Amino acid sequence: MVTIRLRVNGKAREVSVRPNETLLDVLRERLGLTGTKKGCVLGDCGACTVLLDGKPVNSCLVLAVDAAHGEVLTVEGLAENGGLHPLQEAFIRYGAIQCGYCSPGMLLSLKALLDREPYPTREQVMSAISGNLCRCGGYHKIADAAQAASSAGERGGDDRS
Repeated sequence: MVTIRLRVNGKAREVSVRPNETLLDVLRERLGLTGTKKGCVLGDCGACTVLLDGKPVNSCLVLAVDAAHGEVLTVEGLAENGGLHPLQEAFIRYGAIQCGYCSPGMLLSLKALLDREPYPTREQVMSAISGNLCRCGGYHKIADAAQAASSAGERGGDDRS
């Protein structure tokens, strides 16, 4: 076991992990953050997407020891001050959630996009979620929600009010 320190959803955490343990397993099994979904475990579906130092990663492919000293954001950390993140609100408003299994990964991929590109084109939105598989086929509603969150000034960047 190796003890690592990282920040998860803004809180300092210290966790003892096995050297071969993934960030996904640490988040779900040791920290109880089950919003990050365990999908294919091969990095193909994006259900396990989290932000590591502001960039989307498939947490099933990242060793926890490689995330040491990093800043991790999971879907549980999107909401602030008791309110939903603007992307979450737009997902609800546009019916972009069907079964919901892909939603946490989609939301985090889109947050990363809106953080770097506050007013993305449809093509940029589709590119940002190209690593996230929606088995319900809800891509158009998801893209509509992302663009609404951005064009309405409800972007998910750090400068949101």
